[in-house]
Formats: sequence, structure tokens, C-alpha cells
Amino acid sequence: MCTSATFSTATAHYVGRNLDFEMSYNQTVVITPRNYGFTFRHEPQQNHHYAMIGMASVVNNYPLYFDATNEYGLSMEGLMYQGNATYFPQRDGMYNVCSFELIPWLLGQCRTVDEAITYLKKTNVCDDNFAPELPHSPMHFLMADQQKCIVIEPDRDGLHYYDNPFGVLTNNPQFPLQQFNMNNYVDLHTKNSDQSFHQSLDLTYSRGMGTRSLPGGMDSMSRFVKVAFTRAQATDEEDDLKNVSQFLHILHSVEQPKGLDEVADHVYEYTIYSSCCNMDTGVYYYTTYYGNQLNAVALHNVDLDVTTLYSYPFIDQQMVNWQN
Repeated sequence: MCTSATFSTATAHYVGRNLDFEMSYNQTVVITPRNYGFTFRHEPQQNHHYAMIGMASVVNNYPLYFDATNEYGLSMEGLMYQGNATYFPQRDGMYNVCSFELIPWLLGQCRTVDEAITYLKKTNVCDDNFAPELPHSPMHFLMADQQKCIVIEPDRDGLHYYDNPFGVLTNNPQFPLQQFNMNNYVDLHTKNSDQSFHQSLDLTYSRGMGTRSLPGGMDSMSRFVKVAFTRAQATDEEDDLKNVSQFLHILHSVEQPKGLDEVADHVYEYTIYSSCCNMDTGVYYYTTYYGNQLNAVALHNVDLDVTTLYSYPFIDQQMVNWQN
């Protein structure tokens, strides 16, 4: 499972995610330049498009993006949506886009969420597999630019998109149910409130009592509530790197250590990486399960008018700063 979020400060806008799974897919940070030829199963090839950066598995020179941000800041992240995601055969009069193509197809031609919505209104998410050994995954998506955030969900009754005032997405259930569930937590707060049990009793024993009912489980509804609350209360820091650290702390509040979510006998889901992309500068930061060091790849530090992908190794080892 996964957790995705946005975070805005007075000077910058960020988007990122935890990728939680029990196995790795040889992912790397990939920059797709403007002139790389994107081939789609049912739509015309894009030989010129907006450049993008994100985490992807590259298979047969094709970037299968888990998450990406284009050169204008439009960002999109795919998260598991098991049991609900529904894809269809081709439909006449529609844009027919496979689930694994949706991120590059939209980011390659749209600068804003509103532009993407004009395409989504006529989009059919197709049920093609990428390859026999790589069947399509059940996904829904968070999409955001610097001003707006939506959720995109391909359900049995068609493709839906919803305004997302929380700037957060996890997994099941459908977003409207996640949104309604937030009503159960309207009493959460950050103040050290006085006890109201009885005026003659002294019952306060700890700070942070306003967050006592904040969920802490690994399930998707608990993660949604915790990240939404943490994000809403997070402070605006002094500079970019401090804000990146702040955003990663938001994501790390629901990271999954190995051992808590057993998906098979002695097989555990865990947070493979946490990412943070500055939507304004195109710098993609990430940490990994075994590497807390902040790694960064900059979209605009390479020639974006070439035809070949840039791929940067996934650093998953601990770096120790010895001080004696």
C-alpha cells in the first residue's frame, strides 16, 4: 500500500509519496526529456512533450512511472486500489489510455490540473497488460499542481475525479468514503487542553492529549487520517531543504517498518522509499528504507531536448557521518 500527499509553504510547493510494498521493482529516478518518443497502445505517439522526472521501473526502454512531475509542476502518483480499480476495453469516441500509460500521457501534454481534467472527461482507462509477465496493476491516482489537487479513480461505473481538499491519498476505500470518514476526527487538535472530566480532579498527565484519538495503524484509512492531520498542522520552515525535511517527516509519520504488515508467511510490506519533489524547481528528493540520507536529482540539470532517458541508481544503503 502507499501514501501520497502535497505540501505548500509561502515560497514553494511539494508533492511526494511513500511507496509501500513487499518487493522492489528495480526502480530508479528517471528523467524523460522532451523528445523521447512515448509510444501508446491506442493513442498517437508523442515524439515531443513536456519533460518529467520521477521514480520508475524502466522496462524495454519504457519508463513505468510510479510517480512523476513535469517541467511545469503538474504531478501525478499512482497508488494501489485493489478490488475497486476497473479498466475497460477500447471505447469509440474516447481517449483510450492504458493504466500504465496514464501518468506520462497526461503529464506529457498538460500544464495544470484543469487542463488534465479536459482530457479526463473523455478518457477510458484500458485493460491492456504491459506484457504477459507484467499485468496491469489496480491503481487510482493523486494529481496536483501548485494550486489544485484531485483524486482520479477508475471504478466499475467509469472514471471519476474529485477535488481533494486534504491533499492526501492512500488506498481503499473510494475517496468519497475516505472524505466522509474525516468527520470522525473533527475533535483532533494540537493544544494542551484542560481536562473537562470533573473540575475537582487533576487528570492531565501528558502533553499532546489533543491527538490521543489520532489513528496509528498501517491500514489505509488510518494512514489517510494521520497524514491529513499532520500535513494540516505542519509548520512552514525557513528554506527549501528544511521544508523538504518537514514534508518527509509528514510521510514518515506513517512509514511501514518491516514486521508490522505481514502479507504472506514471513513476508512483510514496508516503505521502500519516500519521495518529495519540489514542483517549482523540478528537484526530486528521496530517502529509502535502508538509506536515510537525502538523495536528489534535478530535472533542469540535464539537456531536456534529447531523445534518450536519464536514469539514476536507486541508493538503498545507509550513509554514516562518523564524527570521531
